[in-house]
Amino acid sequence: MGLRVSVSPAQTAFYILLVMMGILGNGTVVGVIGKSVIMDRGGGCNSDIIIINMALSNLLVSVMRNTLLIISDVGLELYSSKEWCQFLMGVWVWLRSVNVWSTLFLSAFHLQTLRRVAPAMGNLSGLHSPPKTLLTTLGLIWFLNYIYCIPAHIFSTNGDVNSTETLMLVSSTTRPLLGCVWNFPTSFSGLAYATTSMVIHETIPIILMALTNMASLYTLYTHSRMRSSVKDGPKIKRVPAERRAAKVILALIMLFIASWGTSIISVNYFNYNRGSSSDFLLVIARFANIIFIALSPAVLAVGHRKLRSFIKSLLSH
Repeated sequence: MGLRVSVSPAQTAFYILLVMMGILGNGTVVGVIGKSVIMDRGGGCNSDIIIINMALSNLLVSVMRNTLLIISDVGLELYSSKEWCQFLMGVWVWLRSVNVWSTLFLSAFHLQTLRRVAPAMGNLSGLHSPPKTLLTTLGLIWFLNYIYCIPAHIFSTNGDVNSTETLMLVSSTTRPLLGCVWNFPTSFSGLAYATTSMVIHETIPIILMALTNMASLYTLYTHSRMRSSVKDGPKIKRVPAERRAAKVILALIMLFIASWGTSIISVNYFNYNRGSSSDFLLVIARFANIIFIALSPAVLAVGHRKLRSFIKSLLSH
């Protein structure tokens, strides 16, 4: 189906393993933390709700997109109607965009927690009784990103075995899938949408994630210096827990930046250059898109007490 980059059986097996890790890992995060939030009479912890939101977007991307890629990898050629392609392309763009901003929101929320003046500074558990502003913000992330994906519902169509993808977005595809390809009226309008996507949904979130993490580290450094000179104080005593939480979130965001950034470079090299290395870079982009989804649950398990307890009980049995 156009631009079908040759992939070895070993690469296919590794990709299937990563997809399964993403589904099982993020499903576990949603199930374990979601259960604790539901059973908590206080309405759940703020950061737990944010983590569930991020893991849910990861899970939906794996189920709605990556499992279909596996079906294509095993040699089963499926083609969708134009209406289904418009629906699927919109959903793929929507979920990937939500995934980016949900991850950024986790980083920004932790920075806000660190800078809170109130005596009780939470770790990964955050505050209880989620305010309406938190739920409203999460709702806006999903709603605004759906508005952004509307062109994907309109400017996409179904191809056939000879269709060739001439435009790619990090948020949707690194190759044609189910015969679905972009169908902008002109090459200029397609590149304009791709460039806008690169700036708003790919570059800006990564820059903001890097800035929020540097600000978090600086805040922790300041608290650490205060702790060395002041022995008491409710906010200072929680710094070690905050430092552990910050390390986990920093590792999570660095993993995201590495995987997403690699995918951005690879896909945009294809869009604007089309050099001899484009095939190799598309293979790299394919794995970069799944690395964060597959490994983020393991990173979260390091810093989340309920996840660690669940894994320990699972392994003990």
